[in-house]
Amino acid sequence: MYYFAYGSNLNQKQMKERCPDGKPLFTAVLPNYKLVFVGWSRQWRGGVASIKSLRGDRVRGAIYEVTESCLQRLDRYESGYSRLKITVFGEDDEPIEAITYIKDGKLEDAAPSKEYLAVIQQGLRDWRLF
Repeated sequence: MYYFAYGSNLNQKQMKERCPDGKPLFTAVLPNYKLVFVGWSRQWRGGVASIKSLRGDRVRGAIYEVTESCLQRLDRYESGYSRLKITVFGEDDEPIEAITYIKDGKLEDAAPSKEYLAVIQQGLRDWRLF
């Protein structure tokens, strides 16, 4: 199955630690959503990435091929998030069904820490999205 990463899991080193059997495949776009930073993470000491429905916007990210056991591991890392079935569009504009995670609850916008942003920025470089 396919997993769409848009936040810190874009970082291929982090994703390899969290999901050793996951395979990075290609970049993709999630239409009609916006990347936001919300809530508070004790681990990252700041807001964390999530997505919010917003017509006309888009979130750039990447697709990993993952196993069910990998998704179960991600469920543990993505505490406070729920799985969401989405349709993204790959590099050839073909629709692709995927799973992603969205932060639970109505949360206030919150600035991410420099450390968290650095992990995401490395992920953007890993995928040449930066």
